[in-house]
Amino acid sequence: MAIVASLPDVNLFSSVPSTPPPSDSPSRSFRPTPPIPIPKYSPSRRNRNPRTEPKPQPNPALKLPHRRTRYYKPVKEGVISSDGERTILIGESGVSYQLPGAPFEFQFSYSETPKAKPVGIREPAFMPFAPPTMPRPWTGKAPLKKAKKKVPLFDSFDPPPEGKAGVKYVEMPGPFPFGRYPKEGMMTREEVLGEPLKKWEKGMLVKPHMHDNRQVNLGRDGFTHNMLELIHSHWKRRRVCKVRCKGVPTVDMDNVCRVLEEKTGGEIIHRVGGVLYLFRGRNYNYRTRPQYPLMLWKPAAPVYPKLIQEVPEGLTKDEAREFRVKGKSLKPICKLSKNGVYVSLVKDVRDAFELSPLVKVDCPGLEPSDYKKIGAKLKELVPCVLLSFDDEQILMWRGRDWKSRFLDYPLTPIPSETNIADDADKTIEEQTVSDQNTVISNPKMISLWKRAVESSKAVILEELDLTPDVLLEKVEEFEGTSQAAEHTFTALVLPGNDGAEDYVDDEDRPEEYSDIDDDFDDECSDDDESFEPVGPEGSLPVDKIVRKLREKLK
Repeated sequence: MAIVASLPDVNLFSSVPSTPPPSDSPSRSFRPTPPIPIPKYSPSRRNRNPRTEPKPQPNPALKLPHRRTRYYKPVKEGVISSDGERTILIGESGVSYQLPGAPFEFQFSYSETPKAKPVGIREPAFMPFAPPTMPRPWTGKAPLKKAKKKVPLFDSFDPPPEGKAGVKYVEMPGPFPFGRYPKEGMMTREEVLGEPLKKWEKGMLVKPHMHDNRQVNLGRDGFTHNMLELIHSHWKRRRVCKVRCKGVPTVDMDNVCRVLEEKTGGEIIHRVGGVLYLFRGRNYNYRTRPQYPLMLWKPAAPVYPKLIQEVPEGLTKDEAREFRVKGKSLKPICKLSKNGVYVSLVKDVRDAFELSPLVKVDCPGLEPSDYKKIGAKLKELVPCVLLSFDDEQILMWRGRDWKSRFLDYPLTPIPSETNIADDADKTIEEQTVSDQNTVISNPKMISLWKRAVESSKAVILEELDLTPDVLLEKVEEFEGTSQAAEHTFTALVLPGNDGAEDYVDDEDRPEEYSDIDDDFDDECSDDDESFEPVGPEGSLPVDKIVRKLREKLK
């Protein structure tokens, strides 16, 4: 490189000639084939022309409305859909389904249906039951042949033998008095129930279930259609079905009891709060029970009229706005917990209306649908006018046509507690302040005073200006008479020598002794029935033992 650099006029970085020399040899233009062939891909979908290729048609089943679609169809009273004898009706009980041969119209919920008629539906009208006939789809195999083995069927009238393996316990019919036997065949509800149960029989049936978790839970949907079959499955193993109610249905427990007895055919023999004990009947047979089709899914709830009106009935727009503003500072009378038992809620609201025209109930943590259903029930049962559901609270007004239940002892509202006083209430308050004989009390205290006066445990003093000595004398006099009345019982006089009198009928016993504890502790205490012999003389096991002992002693 040193020698090349020393040569004169030598450019090491000379440019490439502009025109290459012609190539006469044809071998230079030949290109060998690659060892792996180049794959030929189909043209991408982006390059395709969408007009030339038709779009695939979607399945028509996917076009049906579902829960997330905004489907709404106004409806009127009457038949909205029918398929032969299978019809869907809109009536007083809301949406009901009528099937051929059914004893009554089926509903999703029998106890929680509002009295207001629906104005629309959220899904197309269709039956939630299985179709009457469904062809078997082809699976590539012929249907199985009928099994030759006969499976024994057991019921209440034909129980399995004792000690048989692989068979669950089946409860026999009963209880029956001595010498009575069950009746078989199709019977009416009165025939299935049989004779009314005595008190000791009710205690015998209820006591084993008091601390048992085998029960039917009844929640916000109330008594649903599929619970009919569930209760009959409980009755197959036991004579009494325990039903525990919580939440919205407990506001009106009388309605729940009525629906349970009507639809199931049983009888409620004991009730404590939200717990019911449903007796199946003396002559109940599981095999001849009424069988109903099951609902395969929960139908969408229909659309009902609004509960809260901008201008409620009996008020103007300004009055309604003023009541809603006053209701924000009003203290609630109670607080409803989730899944609670609200048996006394209607009575509490009625008592609160005696002192205030507005009442508020606090519902923290409850679902909006739950406290709206509670408000709808209070509107019908109290009755009252609903004003708002703001801040998870139910605000109610007692209405123009409200009348006090304590006409003899009118109650006056206290402004410091209610913060509300109408013009009429103010006049009443002024009158009561001027009158010294008027005493402000609540309805519960008045009922307790009435009961005490009727049972001779209290006395009303007509004279108020009494000296301490005179008052002490009246107290001592009343104390002696009250003790004499409390410790007085019906006298039983034994017959004398002449035998003229057998009994002396005194006055009836006081009310406090007529109440019998409902704890089923005394199994043989029947007030309305005399003691009946269990059987003929000498038929008890004890009599047989006595005979054997006498034979040995001889």
